[in-house]
Amino acid sequence: MSQTVENEHPAVVLVVEDEIEIVRFLRAALTAAGYRPLIAATGQDALREAASHPPDLVILDLGLPDLDGTEVTRRLREWSKVPIIVLSARGQEKDKIEALDAGADDYVTKPFAVGELLARVRVAQRHALSGTIGDEAVIAIGDLRIDRARREVTLAGAAIHLTPIEFRLLMSLAQAPGRVITHGQLLREVWGPRSAWQNHHLRVHMGNLRHKLEPVPSRPRYLLTEPGVGYRLRDE
Repeated sequence: MSQTVENEHPAVVLVVEDEIEIVRFLRAALTAAGYRPLIAATGQDALREAASHPPDLVILDLGLPDLDGTEVTRRLREWSKVPIIVLSARGQEKDKIEALDAGADDYVTKPFAVGELLARVRVAQRHALSGTIGDEAVIAIGDLRIDRARREVTLAGAAIHLTPIEFRLLMSLAQAPGRVITHGQLLREVWGPRSAWQNHHLRVHMGNLRHKLEPVPSRPRYLLTEPGVGYRLRDE
């Protein structure tokens, strides 16, 4: 899938960033990749721009001069499902978790590689263009096939038996392939709202799931870890 339709209608990316050097870099990189960047230097400007000229995707810094980027994310999520990729120098786990729990789709830490950022943009755009994230009944990633309607999982054509918890855990990740799902989100979805104390259970069941699905569990291909934050199901 390309970023444009016959290169006539470039996808619009709203860049919310107040550092001039990064703005220039992102504008050049996005333009070269076939996108049309819009720039907002403050959170309020970003909210106004998103309301008046709805973008196809938002790249958002957290350290803005007026509103914190996490608050901008919360306000956008009150009325918009636009994909949001946080691009921030804040690399601590709590900052990532807060942004993702507020509604961000992904988190990239500065300094960043432009190739990785553009890959994350393409993943988020694919999800947006395909409708509701994870809405497909069958998800195929490499040799892994997840049939959510039939509740069947196969690897290279061979059926994989999962326990009920392992299946719910995999389904939670399959709702948003490519997107980080935090530990807290997974615990709430799989074990219920009062499950914060079960973090060790999450690690155990994720380890069991990897032993069933990964050719080399210590070097996972499908179930990827975001250290200290959560897990993601590989998108492609």
